[in-house]
Amino acid sequence: MTLADNTAHHHQSEPFVTAFLTEHRSELLAFRRHLHAHPELSGQETATTEFIVERLEAAGLSPQVLSSGTGLWCDIGEGDRCVALRGDIDGLAMEDTKEVHYRSKIPGVAHGCGHDMHTSIVLGAGLAFAQWGGPGRVRLIFEPAEETVPGGALTVIDDRCLDGVDAIFGLHCDPKLDVGTVGIRSGALTGAADMVEVTLHGPGGHTARPHLTVDLVAVAARVAAELPAAVAELSGAELSVVFG
Repeated sequence: MTLADNTAHHHQSEPFVTAFLTEHRSELLAFRRHLHAHPELSGQETATTEFIVERLEAAGLSPQVLSSGTGLWCDIGEGDRCVALRGDIDGLAMEDTKEVHYRSKIPGVAHGCGHDMHTSIVLGAGLAFAQWGGPGRVRLIFEPAEETVPGGALTVIDDRCLDGVDAIFGLHCDPKLDVGTVGIRSGALTGAADMVEVTLHGPGGHTARPHLTVDLVAVAARVAAELPAAVAELSGAELSVVFG
């Protein structure tokens, strides 16, 4: 496909996207609010997965559930080139404190990180592309267990969901940005999380003879206070590493 072809398709898609959003706004809003009211913890997103599958199948598509039993992927269109759109689907172990009719109905579980919105955006983009029938192939990836370490991304990789993908796009909502504003930057934008285990050793003893023992509580407090600065110094400012 030439640059001229790409430009032509871009201009053709603009009015379609506007019309699609106007027609399906209420449906997508209801979808997002349903997800918000029925959050599921990492690795337990069975109902969420089924809900997404049902909507994609209703559009004539063939979604594939991941081998873990939660999360899915779905190809739309045809062609050798493939662009993937990725959204995460799990909720968090927290209370939903909003006073709205679509607040979480699951005690102790809430969509506090916007995954209900991410899922709805990827779904809406996929349904729009399926209806438009534009050039190329789009792969929707709904990632489970994003909030855990190691997370569901490993299942996505193991299930070969990235095979044949030429480019992949993800997103994250940010309440600091105005509605309709898209934030982009060169380089890293959001960070990955990992876990570090620190084991402290020292001889025990009687509290009446502290000079013969090691106060591991004091040592642990010092590690917690000083390690973040050490990590930042060792990693370099350009990596934007946060420890805590």
